[in-house]
Amino acid sequence: MVDVAGLVEQAREGRPRAVARLISLVEGASPQLREVMAALAPLTGGAYVVGLTGSPGVGKSTSTSALVTAYRKAGKRVGVLAVDPSSPFSGGALLGDRVRMSEHASDPGVYIRSMATRGHLGGLAWAAPQAIRVLDAAGCEVILVETVGVGQSEVEIAAQADTSVVLLAPGMGDGIQAAKAGILEIGDVYVVNKADRDGADATARELNHMLGLGESREPGDWRPPIVKTVAARSEGIDEVIEALDKHRAWMEERGVLAARRGRRAAGEIENIALTALRSRIGDLRGDRRLDALAERVADGTLDPYAAADELIAGLTGDGGSGS
Repeated sequence: MVDVAGLVEQAREGRPRAVARLISLVEGASPQLREVMAALAPLTGGAYVVGLTGSPGVGKSTSTSALVTAYRKAGKRVGVLAVDPSSPFSGGALLGDRVRMSEHASDPGVYIRSMATRGHLGGLAWAAPQAIRVLDAAGCEVILVETVGVGQSEVEIAAQADTSVVLLAPGMGDGIQAAKAGILEIGDVYVVNKADRDGADATARELNHMLGLGESREPGDWRPPIVKTVAARSEGIDEVIEALDKHRAWMEERGVLAARRGRRAAGEIENIALTALRSRIGDLRGDRRLDALAERVADGTLDPYAAADELIAGLTGDGGSGS
């Protein structure tokens, strides 16, 4: 058992070891997880969460590092969650590729953490929402969440971030492929990185055309900007920061930011509830109540939906024993 209150206080003071311990408690689904979340809740809500996603090879880590540098120059405390694929053997982060951010390793105003997806689709670790809350409570003013490369249906970053940044690069596939991957539907800001390469202008034009084919927008609606960068040389990063600031101001003015955070909280609650319910159902494997329902479904005296209703009613105490 750990001293949760003490850890939270140390995290508020900017001690990276305490932040690391809290995130480890979250990732490991510690028995003290509820105590941790209860202690953090009153301290959260101040951080601006920016998600960065895109296909592998477009320069997400380099862009993230350049953004960290820019925000630090502005005096902001920055947290980075870099979500990597999981090793099929250890379950840990497979890449752990934080070499491009090594320049920030000794900066006490920056906290960088690699997390493994642990097989979770969407490019985000299941514990990412709670880890974001830890960094928020620890005083990070900006939290950058860098995800594994997205593919079709893997667009969860839009649900976890206040602003979603989609990165593309010349030669990494045409706009049609980007549309198929679903990433043209989630971006608030689009970045064409490696803009010093041939084809960058064409990529930006094609992206602009694809965005123009999307849903119609009312006057005053947000029109995602397209920014060209060379992140390795920090070129265009100030323009990205400016686009992020404008999007945040637009969201605050129209109440979009509060609505997004409300949806994010609702999704988190739902996931926690479903995880708890699955755990309770798993505990019923071999239990007579579940076996009895299965027998009735198998012999045709009960349909599976009615059986599921009985099972849930029995688990939640809404009546019915399920047998």
